[in-house]
Amino acid sequence: MSASLQLYIILLVGGLFLVGAEIFLPGGVIGVMGALALLAAVGVGFVAFGTQGGLLSTLAIVVLAGICIVIWVKYFPKTHMGKSLTLEQDGSTFKSGPADVKSLLGKDGVAVSILRPSGIAKFDGRRVDVIADGSWIESGRPIRVTGVEGFRVMVRETAPAPDAKDNK
Repeated sequence: MSASLQLYIILLVGGLFLVGAEIFLPGGVIGVMGALALLAAVGVGFVAFGTQGGLLSTLAIVVLAGICIVIWVKYFPKTHMGKSLTLEQDGSTFKSGPADVKSLLGKDGVAVSILRPSGIAKFDGRRVDVIADGSWIESGRPIRVTGVEGFRVMVRETAPAPDAKDNK
C-alpha cells in the first residue's frame, strides 16, 4: 500500500471520527478539524488516485457525508442517546427566573450568603438571587431591595457595618 493511500485512509477515517466526536464535545473546533481532515483527504485522493480517481473520491465523500447527515437527522433523535441530548418539548414556555421579582421592591430581608456582589438573600422565607448595589455585604446582614431590573434584584445593607465608622 502506498504512503499516499495510507494518508488518504487516515485522513478520511480521522475526519469522519472528528466530525462525529463534535456531537459529544461541542464547541466547533473538533468539527472544523474533522472537516479540514476530509478536505485534506480530497486533496490526497487526487495524488493517490489521479485526476479521475480524485474526482470520484471527492464525489464519494460528498455523497456519503450527505447520506450520513440525512440518516443522523432522521434517526439519531429517536435513540436513547439522542433523547438524552435533546429537549422533550420546545422552549417557548421556559422561564429564566421568577416573574414576580418586582414585588420584592422595597422589601427587607437577610443576606444568606456573602454578597460579593452577587449571592443569595432571603425575603419572607423565600431565597432569591441578588446583587449588592455598592460594597460587599456579609452573610446574616439585613438588606433592602433597592431596585429590580428585569430579573436582577439589587439590594443594599440597611444597617451600617460595625466598622463603617472607622472607614469615614
